Amino acid sequence: MERGTTIERSGDHAVADKAPRTERGRRTLRKLLDAAAAEFGEKGFHEASISGITRSAGVALGTFYTYFDSKDAIFRALVRDMSDSVTRAARGALTAPMAALDIEREALAAFLRFAAEHKEVYRIIDEAEFVDPASYRTHYETIAARILARLEEGAAKGQLRANPHEAYAWAIMGMNVFLGLRYAIWGEGRADADDIARVANELIANGLKPR
Repeated sequence: MERGTTIERSGDHAVADKAPRTERGRRTLRKLLDAAAAEFGEKGFHEASISGITRSAGVALGTFYTYFDSKDAIFRALVRDMSDSVTRAARGALTAPMAALDIEREALAAFLRFAAEHKEVYRIIDEAEFVDPASYRTHYETIAARILARLEEGAAKGQLRANPHEAYAWAIMGMNVFLGLRYAIWGEGRADADDIARVANELIANGLKPR
């Protein structure tokens, strides 16, 4: 019997010491994570239940414990899974070669589209601050590190200011998070992701000084 209590995703595969080794096991794991996203997203962590997750996933209650030891364990795995999904959405929108500012614009547009399609991501990540603070912090530290790496690469090519400060990455991430909240979550799909990303990109490129 395949067991795994600490599960992360990389591409389409779960990564863990005891992750499922068969395609069937990976499909079952995916069903559980998708069902958990719906359950936690709708009810919140405290009202969500393992039985609700298994019913939604269409698997037996015992199957849940083949992969996770507790509701906390699947929540932690889900936070990592969603964090990876956000990253894949952004990366999937990038094509080489792209200028540094174009990369930031396209990454934001992809995130806005992802958030509009997966509105539960905000509730789940926000709850992680209290349910599993370590996962919450890791989520944002990882994203900020990726943004900083992109800025440093752009600086090395002479396309951005030299020696970008870490605070630049956190500022861009903070802007992206709240743009997602305003236009993807609260905007009811009315805002155009490309247009919002263009406006944000102008702010990065030109600041607020009068032209």
